[in-house]
Amino acid sequence: MIPSVLPTYNRAPLSFVKGEGAWLIEADGRRFLDLGAGIAVNALGHAHPALVAALTEQANALWHVSNLYQIPQQQKLADLLVENTFADTVFFTNSGTESCELAVKMARKHWYEKGQPDKTRIVAFEGSFHGRSSAGIAAAGSEKMTKGFGPLLPGFTHLRWGDHDALQALDLTDVAAILIEPVQGEGGIRPLPDQCLKGLRKLCDDNGVLLILDEVQCGMGRTGRLFAHEWAGVTPDIMMVAKGIGGGFPLGAVLATEDAASGMTAGTHGSTYGGNPLACAVGCAVMAHVADPEFLSGVNARAGLFRQRLEGLVAAHPDVFEGVRGMGFMLGLKCRAMNADVVKAGYDAQVITVPAADNVVRLLPPLNLTEDEIAEAIARLETAATALEKATA
Repeated sequence: MIPSVLPTYNRAPLSFVKGEGAWLIEADGRRFLDLGAGIAVNALGHAHPALVAALTEQANALWHVSNLYQIPQQQKLADLLVENTFADTVFFTNSGTESCELAVKMARKHWYEKGQPDKTRIVAFEGSFHGRSSAGIAAAGSEKMTKGFGPLLPGFTHLRWGDHDALQALDLTDVAAILIEPVQGEGGIRPLPDQCLKGLRKLCDDNGVLLILDEVQCGMGRTGRLFAHEWAGVTPDIMMVAKGIGGGFPLGAVLATEDAASGMTAGTHGSTYGGNPLACAVGCAVMAHVADPEFLSGVNARAGLFRQRLEGLVAAHPDVFEGVRGMGFMLGLKCRAMNADVVKAGYDAQVITVPAADNVVRLLPPLNLTEDEIAEAIARLETAATALEKATA
């Protein structure tokens, strides 16, 4: 008999009932150090007082009215995002998947309105993850994502990650946009080198192609800048955002320049829930923290300490770990042991991590993880690694 909850998840036997900062409390009372943060969602940890206050205040006033009307909280958050980024305009969604759908539509509509309706192709990359909608799986292109879901949305070309020759040889005549994550998350914490992102920007400029950045996982302070592309000193035309922007409340956005968004006029797109007062009130509270340069400076300092301690962990357990990759608080442990076994050993040591491709374990803690919690994280990961070594001795 099929369960009442559709069985599409391979869930761990854990039931968390409360969260406090970087900690999750299981129904049986055990306290787990959360280095997953809901897959990079809980940017300020669990039950952050400012987010609770913003949500409670708004919940007592107004939850939902739809986008048939002006929404002051939405306007405020849009203004904050425009003020702090490359963007001229913002559309609010409920998730990264929805942001991907709009980003693809926006790029194609841009060229249609420019009198070039044949420029529809989107170039994407192996190892990417852009959500699980029709556009998202077509953009990723992997068999794991697409098998059994055909016919796929057409108009996507996939290149190998880091294959510069293939990119340079590509005929861009009918290409609307290049879509890429500055740091691949599901793909195994693979940062795109700054020079490559600069090269992509130049390639797009030279050939009349839009650059779409997927910062759903790597954005909102996760790498130590508000958005990861800032490290390379370039800007996209369109950017997908979600996860951390709501701090745990469902919220996403598409940010764009005025030119890139010029085709999206009244009636071309919409969302019943997108940008509702509740979500945007929380989003404003998140931005008040994450966009603060002092906060980001602290993220960089503590993330540097965390990485240094992780390098020591890898050196001490060479049969379990191979190396550390990533940037900021978006880090990956490349494993020699099976990453699923490392995650499971972590559960036993009461520390939460997240698996990824390329046999990597992701570490995506709250951005306000403290130095004491970093020390505790290393201790618990040591316990997990030691247990794996004993099990295989």
